[in-house]
Amino acid sequence: MRLIPWQPDDMVRRLDDVLTVYGEAMNYRRDMLEARRGYIATHVRRPGFRAVATLTDEGRLAGFGYGYRSEPGQWWHDQVYASLDEVARKTWFGNCFEVVELHVRPTAQGHGLGAGQLRALLTMAEGNTTLLSTPEADEERSRAWRLYRRFGFVDVLRHFCFPGDERPFAVLGHELPLPPVGS
Repeated sequence: MRLIPWQPDDMVRRLDDVLTVYGEAMNYRRDMLEARRGYIATHVRRPGFRAVATLTDEGRLAGFGYGYRSEPGQWWHDQVYASLDEVARKTWFGNCFEVVELHVRPTAQGHGLGAGQLRALLTMAEGNTTLLSTPEADEERSRAWRLYRRFGFVDVLRHFCFPGDERPFAVLGHELPLPPVGS
């Protein structure tokens, strides 16, 4: 396996693979994935876009992550921003890198790929803070939750429902830059 930074064109070129990994990791239906195709294609042009990919020795996509500068007028930013009080808005959205997606194929999970992708992505990120959302789950059993807690992500907003998705989500945050490994 090798972890590499991706440019916008790399992500667009491998969009079918990205959607496959995304669907497997999130257990989304194919029709929902097709709706995401257009979103991802436009996300790569946002300010501060950064992406990483984990490829197998054969070049198969095992995982990916991407994000960009969170700004007013972006759907996710506006949904979360409107749900926070003024202090939280200033704390988290002053200069924020939004982790939009971070996924590893279920068959490749449990080998540190997600942690490697998250650290690499946030090392490349510009900003003072980072935010992400993840479905609410048992923190002891969910690999994603264990990963975010291991990295030191804190609760910003819990049990939040985004329009169009009936599942509750948590919004988690961390200051940037990340501390060095082992500290």
